[in-house]
Amino acid sequence: MSKEVEDCGHHDAENKHHRHIFIGILAVIITILVVIFLVWIVLQPHNPRFILQDTTIYGLNLSDPNFLSSNMQVTISTKNPNDKIGIYYEKLDIYASYHNQQITLATELPPTYQGHNDVSVWSPFLYGDAVPVSPYLAVSINQDVNAGVLLFNIKINGKLKWKVGSWLSGRYRIFVNCPAYITLGSRSNGINVGTGIKYQIVQHCHVDV
Repeated sequence: MSKEVEDCGHHDAENKHHRHIFIGILAVIITILVVIFLVWIVLQPHNPRFILQDTTIYGLNLSDPNFLSSNMQVTISTKNPNDKIGIYYEKLDIYASYHNQQITLATELPPTYQGHNDVSVWSPFLYGDAVPVSPYLAVSINQDVNAGVLLFNIKINGKLKWKVGSWLSGRYRIFVNCPAYITLGSRSNGINVGTGIKYQIVQHCHVDV
């Protein structure tokens, strides 16, 4: 009988020891998460800033029945405005759209790390070969060309991570929308560059993270 009591007491002590270890580990994890959260709140991270610097049009052709082919190059700069937070751009895809319809294939931008207040610049080519567009979109393009003004939207979708010291956050979705106003004909302010026409735009972009 005394041996059974002794065994029960031993198991109780062992269970209490394991419970104390678990509670200790849990307390450490909670403390770390609270510290990270407080640091995050104090630092107040700001979204990166994107600017569409220029757009060079090498080709833009609408053919029957409602196929659009385009070839362009854009220059986009992005700045990390944070003093104590770095940004990892893990995967970014850029493409052109017209009236919310994608008209070029997505081009993948290189993975990039931005330190505090760093600036990065990309100049990708965007292509769309015989992309089918809706009839109303074809009519709208012709109307805009006749009016001498085209509005494209250069869009970026991707994922980023925030870096504070040695701590790296989880992935966050980022969406960037840059309006590109292109003037044509007698209203054009473009500059001939080889086989293309370059338009200096310097347009701030809308950023959602």
